[in-house]
Amino acid sequence: MLRRAALIVSLCAWVLPSAAFASNCYAFVQGVPGVRYVALDGPILAAGAREVTITYVGHSTFRIETEGGVVIATDFFGASGEGRLPDVVTMNKAHETHFTDFPNPDIPNVMRGWNPKGGPAKHLLELNDVVIRNVTTDIRGWGSPEKDANSIFVFEVADLCIGHLGHLHHDLTEAHHALLGRLDIVMAPVDGSFTLDIGTMTALLKRLKARLVLPMHAFGQYSLERFLDGMRDEFDVAIHDGRTIKVSLETLPSRPTVLVLPTVFPLDYD
Repeated sequence: MLRRAALIVSLCAWVLPSAAFASNCYAFVQGVPGVRYVALDGPILAAGAREVTITYVGHSTFRIETEGGVVIATDFFGASGEGRLPDVVTMNKAHETHFTDFPNPDIPNVMRGWNPKGGPAKHLLELNDVVIRNVTTDIRGWGSPEKDANSIFVFEVADLCIGHLGHLHHDLTEAHHALLGRLDIVMAPVDGSFTLDIGTMTALLKRLKARLVLPMHAFGQYSLERFLDGMRDEFDVAIHDGRTIKVSLETLPSRPTVLVLPTVFPLDYD
């Protein structure tokens, strides 16, 4: 018990800004200053926001559109799909296909998964009906690992907890799991080489127990099929006929499901 309490204190000191926000996803922070824990049967984060639209643009970029009118593009390198310019873009720096040094200046919120000044990036943005936060991980880099150079971004919207794993290079620690909290939807890289190997990725996703997994960053049919084969013992697998889905807490699949969305880019795009 003391060990868990010490973990909570250290994690909150590391990641939580001073502004308070209500969270449906943090399972461990009840009673911690700065965060109000909201039970699933209690008030929701954004009253009236019941559904979110997700479109797979390609590679690691998803376009997330909320009922409150917020548009988000993940791992943004310049492409954000059809429609107006995003209000928020998230980026990671492992490769140039996950970020851009020259985002459109009209994008009001550019959230880099690394801190150019050093140390971990710390993001907590509440915008209309969505809260966006990050949990940093390390990347392999050239030679020694580069600490806190990747971010898993979490989007709390419509009672859903959506996690984008970014360019994940290693398994998650207990501290990472505590910071992530509950995830209902996970966007996971499945190339099996540039990011996490297939075996570790499937084990991680089975531990996260998200109801919906959206594969991304597949460099070919072989790695995608290997990933799907590794998930079939605990997850249903389905192929969607379009790049866009609408999801709510009520319409999440009853059994954990991997849903493959087609991409505008070929699978071997790198």
